[in-house]
Amino acid sequence: MLNALEVFTTVLVGLMVGVEFSVAFVVNRILGALPEDAGLLGRAHGGRMLGALMPVWYFTSLALTAVWAVAGRHRPGAGLVVVAAALLVLSVIMSVLLLVPINNRGKTWTPENRPEDWKEQQHRWDRWHQARVAVIIGAFTLLAAALA
Repeated sequence: MLNALEVFTTVLVGLMVGVEFSVAFVVNRILGALPEDAGLLGRAHGGRMLGALMPVWYFTSLALTAVWAVAGRHRPGAGLVVVAAALLVLSVIMSVLLLVPINNRGKTWTPENRPEDWKEQQHRWDRWHQARVAVIIGAFTLLAAALA
């Protein structure tokens, strides 16, 4: 049963990394190349959609990693799982403190109500998001190594 948890958790975190990497380095570049209003509306929609999905994904990934860390504490690679869990905690903290406030504003923006510094806020979100992606890539890498 623990083996299934390990594989499922690693796959779940890996898929989350893929989605977040895609947002950081593909989707946002595509939206940034669109005319201003289309890109703004696309990011607002993405903020609403992913803003509803990603918290569940992050907390589920963290919870499963924590269960793995406890259940597998006497197995090889247990330390890697604990560090991966700590990185996932860091990613949640980054999300709540740095990214969610910007996202909550941005998901309501339209061409008529956007603030004057909307591009600066988007760029700040992008920078923090890229840092968070690096953190979750680290967590995924440690989980994959713990499986090996």
